[in-house]
Amino acid sequence: MTLLSRESGPSLAPLVAGAVLVVGFLSLMLCLWVRPGDTLEDGEGAPTPSSWPEPRMPSPAYGMQAHLWWDETLARRDMDLIRDAGFGWVKQNVGWRDVEGAEKGAFNWYFTDRIVADAEERGLQVLFRLDSEPAWAVPPEGVQSRNGPPEHPADFGDFCHALAERYTGRVDAYQVWNEPNLAREWGGWTPDPEGYVELLRACYIGVKTADSGALVVSAGLAPTGTGLPQAIPDMTYLERMYEAGAAPYFDALGLNAPGYKAPPEVSPEEAAATEAYGGQRFFCFRHVEDMREIMVAHGDGDKQVVILEMGWTTDPRPDSPYHWHAVTPQQKADYLVRAFRYADENWDPWIGLMTVLSIADPQWTPEDEQYWWAITEPGRPHAELRPAYRALQEMEKR
Repeated sequence: MTLLSRESGPSLAPLVAGAVLVVGFLSLMLCLWVRPGDTLEDGEGAPTPSSWPEPRMPSPAYGMQAHLWWDETLARRDMDLIRDAGFGWVKQNVGWRDVEGAEKGAFNWYFTDRIVADAEERGLQVLFRLDSEPAWAVPPEGVQSRNGPPEHPADFGDFCHALAERYTGRVDAYQVWNEPNLAREWGGWTPDPEGYVELLRACYIGVKTADSGALVVSAGLAPTGTGLPQAIPDMTYLERMYEAGAAPYFDALGLNAPGYKAPPEVSPEEAAATEAYGGQRFFCFRHVEDMREIMVAHGDGDKQVVILEMGWTTDPRPDSPYHWHAVTPQQKADYLVRAFRYADENWDPWIGLMTVLSIADPQWTPEDEQYWWAITEPGRPHAELRPAYRALQEMEKR
């Protein structure tokens, strides 16, 4: 360190350093003075997606969906089940209306605080699925639905930012909406890929400006061949997402991958050629590969795929629309293990988290369709373990 003599006069170094700090701080504030959902183009003041990292997961990573919101005792029991099965991730739905329901900016963090803390205690990584608009965000001509888009995507972006800011470094991934290619999951509105990309962009910027290391996953798309107004086929929807400029605004592509009637090794070609399997390419677990091809065609092959829902149903009800592709409980157990094995052997390194449906919601009964996808019984206070859970627990994992 060089010391100035008294004869040198007053030093300008502290003043210069202070000026640099002030200018730097003001520049930083100007760069960040953009609401997460603002529609500024990149380069006009909005944060630049390329400046944020794209986190990667092990290939594969092992997760289960759970229902941890209301009953703390059962929630902790179910997280114990996930940990005891040797799975490292828990997926939990976080309804926007359940956290910021009263009015914009009025947050209730009680449930998310508890879920995150309980997951940390068990060494589980967390993926939050974000959707379900509050009443104050509904478009004037709309009605509050179970899962409809807000009037202003910026409001959703602000919510995503607040959530990621609170749980920086503690919540590892965020799923932006669920099955928006179905009208019933888009508030009853006609599915709108371009509108969804606006929502995705707002949430991505919201999350990344708060926690750049968190992984943003696009919505799980429902495999379907049904057209408008009820749905848009998932392959068409994904193409339109890319055409609308979605690529910079997600770190991993989210997909739902039910197996339907087919064993997990059945190819889309075989499913399309086999009436018993449904006669369509999407009626198989490996339909994921069709979606992956679209990613690669759009130059997005460096990203991973996250399976947000996977499983087989055992629904025995003859009047159920899911009965035609029901399997036996033992087949379900076998298929789930083989699905993980197939992904491990064939989809490395682009497959990331694979999320099993599901630890049962304690409220479900045999009248609920989801009951038959679950791998546990919704018992109280103890959960009866179905064959699928035991098979996954015993499965060799990478």
